[in-house]
Amino acid sequence: MKHALLSRVIAGLALMLSTAPATVRAEEPLVIHVGYAAIGVDNRPYAEGTSAATARAGEFLEKEFAKDPDIKIEWTFFKGAGPAVNEGFANDQLDFAYQGDLPSLIGRANGLKTKYLLASGARKPLYLAVAKDSGIKSVADLKGRKIALQRGTNGHLAAIKVLEANGLTERDVQVVNLDSAGTVAALTSKDIDAAFGDTQLINLATKGAADIIYTTKGDDPRFGRNAGVIGRQAFIDAHPDITQRVVDAFVKAAQWSSDEPNRTALLELWHKSGTPVPILEEYFKGDTLAYRNSPLIDDLLVSQYKEQAAKSKEFGLIRRDVDLEGWFEPRYLKSAIERFNLQHFWQAYGADGKPLAS
Repeated sequence: MKHALLSRVIAGLALMLSTAPATVRAEEPLVIHVGYAAIGVDNRPYAEGTSAATARAGEFLEKEFAKDPDIKIEWTFFKGAGPAVNEGFANDQLDFAYQGDLPSLIGRANGLKTKYLLASGARKPLYLAVAKDSGIKSVADLKGRKIALQRGTNGHLAAIKVLEANGLTERDVQVVNLDSAGTVAALTSKDIDAAFGDTQLINLATKGAADIIYTTKGDDPRFGRNAGVIGRQAFIDAHPDITQRVVDAFVKAAQWSSDEPNRTALLELWHKSGTPVPILEEYFKGDTLAYRNSPLIDDLLVSQYKEQAAKSKEFGLIRRDVDLEGWFEPRYLKSAIERFNLQHFWQAYGADGKPLAS
């Protein structure tokens, strides 16, 4: 009788174990969803020109969590750029993302709960290319012409600021909303007169299919574009330790991307995006890698975002004021910089654009 009772107990335990939820038997892996507000040539899942692009192409995040089998990294590249990243955050489909200033400010204005963790791709120049035989020689000549830009991106805001500096508004031109691939096709076929962009326009000019007549490089630094790595606040609050390691990986990518002896290897790594190395060489010509790839949230960067927020509302791109109080979260960045002894690796700048004393 005792033997029969023991058998029933064992059978009952076996049944309980067999019907237990999977979460009891083994925890589901944590997937860290990382977005990028751009995409490579022919939709390649790579980008170029930023330390975040280095983090992807060099697998810095994957290496950081290589010994953690229960943590996975999943990258998503968005043809729809910054606005598409905002949708990802709004739907809790992203935990971190590389994103430009205007779309991140729009997301902030619309109530997205995010934090700005470090700069990446700050101080990026903007280029203006014109179709062959267009007769356009300067920015002022764009009046009444058909020009391409991608609405809702940091390039959109930068283009409006350039127009303003030359006595024009967005209403003085015919804006066509196109992504990079569409811009190249339209400019080549002369369906548009001009376009704002970057490496894709340099490439087009190199092939003799367009002419670069202006760049913000060397001009007023306020005309440039800024971007950074943004984190979803709910994820950060739930996983502060993992957030620190994510930032650590991005800082390591920024350090490697800022080291001049790595310039050749860096451009080759970014070539995974499909952008030719000579185009990347031209894009970074005259700039130090540390200047373009600095992750610092310094006074210049913060002042730029504040100005971008004000300009966005002034130009009608954002309907309400953007509250930036508490949005910048530098503690994870500061921790990484201190632990990696990088306190003097990058130059910090004041709001006036001048270097700050160490």
